[in-house]
Amino acid sequence: MNSDPDPFEQGQRAARQNMPAEANPYQDGSDEHALWAAGHEKVAGARAAKEGEGT
Repeated sequence: MNSDPDPFEQGQRAARQNMPAEANPYQDGSDEHALWAAGHEKVAGARAAKEGEGT
């Protein structure tokens, strides 16, 4: 079992907690930074789309 944190899941969790994308803890340009940002965008983007629909 791998106990290393998953940056993608961390990004998703951060977005659910309304943390801004700028809170990405990984070094800009690293694979982890990109994964964290992708996870954050997945949740934040879905939330923004729902808000845009008025739900």
